[in-house]
Amino acid sequence: MAKLNLHNVDFIKSAASADGFLGDFLPKIVFSGKSNVGKSSVINCVLNRANFARTSAQPGKTVHVNYFKIDNRAYFVDLPGYGYAKVSKTEKERWGRLMEEFFAQTSFNLGIMIVDCRHKPTADDVTMAAWFRETQSAVVVIANKRDKVKNSELQANLDAIRETLALPDAEIIPFSAETGEGRQRLVAVIEGAV
Repeated sequence: MAKLNLHNVDFIKSAASADGFLGDFLPKIVFSGKSNVGKSSVINCVLNRANFARTSAQPGKTVHVNYFKIDNRAYFVDLPGYGYAKVSKTEKERWGRLMEEFFAQTSFNLGIMIVDCRHKPTADDVTMAAWFRETQSAVVVIANKRDKVKNSELQANLDAIRETLALPDAEIIPFSAETGEGRQRLVAVIEGAV
């Protein structure tokens, strides 16, 4: 398969509810992660763009499902961040319903679950992993913020991530949106799914 031109990228739409989800036949690559895990930074790193997916100093800003068309051959689907404490109960419930509808209605080629390399995954991460598992789609776990973890601690952290998420077949890629570590591997996995 030809390489994706990651510079040929267009924002298509934001969906606030299920009736806005794209049913398009193009392959979909789904990105998920906690509000403060650096999801937008990972997407920007993959695209080699500074500010394509908007990063925010205030976590929990992505509240819709955002669709980006890549090289007219695939979509990157950016799911709303989760687990941010300052979000209201109503907002958390809205997010939960939106995610249930998304996973029930959307078929996709690859799920990219972003977690913090420094910490054991949260209960919300475990819930997201279960949603991915139920779809039986391919999943890769991005252990972001790798640059903040000592080499001597890395393997134990990756083992804890694998065990906690209960995704035994998922590849875990140590990743740093700051240094670009892991980018090449993630791009290869994405191209393999398209």
